[in-house]
Amino acid sequence: MYDKTADLAGPGIGNYEEIKKILPTGYKSLLTPRETMIALYKVKDYIEENLCKELNLFRVQVPLIVDKYSGVNDYLDRDGSRTPVEFHISNDNDRHPVEAQIVQAATKWKRMALKQFDCKVDEGILTDMRAVRKDYFLDHDHSAYVDQWDWERVITYEQRNLDFLKDIVQRIWKVIVNAGKYAQELFPALKTDKYPGFPEELTFIHAEDLLDMYPGLPRKQRETAILQKYPAIFIIGIGWILKDGYPHELRAADYDDWVTETVSEDGRPMHGLNGDILVWNPVTKRRHELTSMGIRVTKETLVKQLEITGQLDFLKMPYHQAILNDEIPLSIGGGIGQSRTMMYLLRKAHLGEVSVTVWPQILKDICAEKNIFVLE
Repeated sequence: MYDKTADLAGPGIGNYEEIKKILPTGYKSLLTPRETMIALYKVKDYIEENLCKELNLFRVQVPLIVDKYSGVNDYLDRDGSRTPVEFHISNDNDRHPVEAQIVQAATKWKRMALKQFDCKVDEGILTDMRAVRKDYFLDHDHSAYVDQWDWERVITYEQRNLDFLKDIVQRIWKVIVNAGKYAQELFPALKTDKYPGFPEELTFIHAEDLLDMYPGLPRKQRETAILQKYPAIFIIGIGWILKDGYPHELRAADYDDWVTETVSEDGRPMHGLNGDILVWNPVTKRRHELTSMGIRVTKETLVKQLEITGQLDFLKMPYHQAILNDEIPLSIGGGIGQSRTMMYLLRKAHLGEVSVTVWPQILKDICAEKNIFVLE
């Protein structure tokens, strides 16, 4: 028997001996560090411009620091195990202090920002978000430094359905695939027989069906197994408690809607209006998550999800009050990992090849042994 609680505990493998086995042997980057940086920024511009076109977004500034008591910081999951970095701003000799937090993601802030920027239905915003997540285990694709394209778009109540969700997901996937092709045009070395092309088709599957397919496997192994069949997938309904008594993954209760009842294509009852895009990474030969997104909670589903997670005390916070009082619009949104996406598109073995952050010496030593150039 495996420990399901441990499987849900959060990102990272937790063992550097395992990391040594995971990182590829005989690896050689297809681009030099200098070429990597040039490619990264050209592809970044391409993705931002085309996300704006596909989803009708415009780019806005996003906070790195938020007020602790605003309720807009992202706690990433429902058990409170991953907490933000906090600090006290004494300001005016402590006469007007601020208790501040570094954001872990801009998920909640974006929904409030839709009102601030006067977004109408089918309009939205795109941010170049930076964050710190101090409670991750640092491995090949988890870092304490986070960069995301955090986006949010106003929707109607009638658009709160799986067909609309899938359409938006397909648009995002098209941008990612075309960005990979664009990178290969700029740097032909990226187009090699060593790795397969980027899959054009994205396969949708409910977390409930995935458990039925692989009932004896832990979550990550279920994802690995399905990616052997379909190299690009979108798992629907992450956060809903499955028949084994556990969600596919812990998911915060106050942004994505994972409780709403839906119907599968063959008419079976399902749950959730959210999900993740995962791909098979041919370099690391592992599952690779690119983006988490979803249709956001209504005031009714917010209360229902907070009841399930035992967090009804959150309702007193300004963000939650804004939802309850219909002060901010219904929306859909998500976060696309920038370094994760660049790692996938530029055929890299480690996040440290495309972003600069801190890594433990043991991991830097392992990377050096594996011919992986980690940026300092």
